[in-house]
Amino acid sequence: MKILLVQPKMNKRPMDTDLKTCMAPSLALLTLLGLTPARHETILINENIERFDEHSDADLVAVTVTLDVMPRARQIAEAFRRRGIPVVAGGIHITCCPEDCLPYFDAICIGPAERVWAQMIGDAEKGQLQPQYCDMENFQGSEIHSPIYERIDPSRYLYTNVVTTSRGCPNRCGFCYNSCRNRMYLLRPLADVIHDIKALGTRHIFFIDDNFIGSPAYTRELLHQLDGMNLTWSAAVTTKIATHPDLLDLMAKTGCQSLFIGFESMNSASLASVNKDNKVEQYEKVVEAIHNRGIMVNASMVFGLDGDHGDTFKRTLDWLVKMRIETLTSHILTPYPGTALYRRMEAENRITDHNLENYNTAHVVFKPAGMTEQELYDGYRWMYREFYSFGNIIRRFPEKKAQRKPYLLFNFFYRKYGRFISALTRIIPMQTLGRLAAWISYRA
Repeated sequence: MKILLVQPKMNKRPMDTDLKTCMAPSLALLTLLGLTPARHETILINENIERFDEHSDADLVAVTVTLDVMPRARQIAEAFRRRGIPVVAGGIHITCCPEDCLPYFDAICIGPAERVWAQMIGDAEKGQLQPQYCDMENFQGSEIHSPIYERIDPSRYLYTNVVTTSRGCPNRCGFCYNSCRNRMYLLRPLADVIHDIKALGTRHIFFIDDNFIGSPAYTRELLHQLDGMNLTWSAAVTTKIATHPDLLDLMAKTGCQSLFIGFESMNSASLASVNKDNKVEQYEKVVEAIHNRGIMVNASMVFGLDGDHGDTFKRTLDWLVKMRIETLTSHILTPYPGTALYRRMEAENRITDHNLENYNTAHVVFKPAGMTEQELYDGYRWMYREFYSFGNIIRRFPEKKAQRKPYLLFNFFYRKYGRFISALTRIIPMQTLGRLAAWISYRA
């Protein structure tokens, strides 16, 4: 069979450029590729980097679906199904909201694909696709299949060096997909993680786990194995990292460059409204512990939580600048269908927009409790403008010399002047820009 594996085009947020859409390949599709029996012809299609002809010839189409691309995934499915070509779908949105997604596809995969993908292909060959495929009982981390990295065209992405050590997160924050009923937390065998790192053949690694320290003992053993590999790497952790100073020491020793941390809010009441157990009074200790080891901080902040008011934006900005936070990822609170937050807001009749294209954390799709919808949107846009203003980039300038080049590259060339740099990709391959940035940051 000829099988098309499709990643639908993402919806850019106001501050995003093509650098964002072309940042990295889909590990989900690369994993499916490795699970596909060799006798089949498989074609990878990423709409973020290439045009996709919906009139393409195929025997089966498989689509990976995150929430905001669901409308586009439905369009793709409709175009192929109209011609009698079956379309199947999987991904985090399918797993969290299977009942909502089922009508639009010939079959859906709920949860991991490792046990069911070959069966789906076989059933499609026989014209006997079942509506749903789900085999999650006692699924183990050792069953997670490695992506087929060698099928990536690196010239089309800013970077391709993405690795996972786990799936899911042990926490159940109300606004996060991990609060959905079908989510699990799995750790991969350390040998598989090291294999993937070596397969990439690069010193610079992005660990893209939801929570790199979900199991501190596991992370500790992984870091011991990374010691001596001469890597430079980044990952996402929680504020609990400050309670494990030995992990921070190992992170610094093994080449950790930056940590993405979900602070989310400076307001304890706001955090409690979504079951987030951060301790605001510990934030400065967390940042200082990380900075003291020469590691940068990428702070995630969410605005519009119950407990937030009009002064939230200014107070948050002042703290971020005071603490010299190197980079900011800002979000408008978004009640993803299937999450605990969505269930609560739906019961309170607070959902105002059901267009899933707007569920990308850059639109207001609900009634905020402490401000108007316009105030929330305007405050979100103001935060990005002010944080990445020239003056605040200078005020946040890192004290550690080793951080300064990557700091300036991200703040000026990715964020502040990202549209200009994005335009350069029309004449300079994305891979070349990525390698140049890495060389300036870590070798020059």
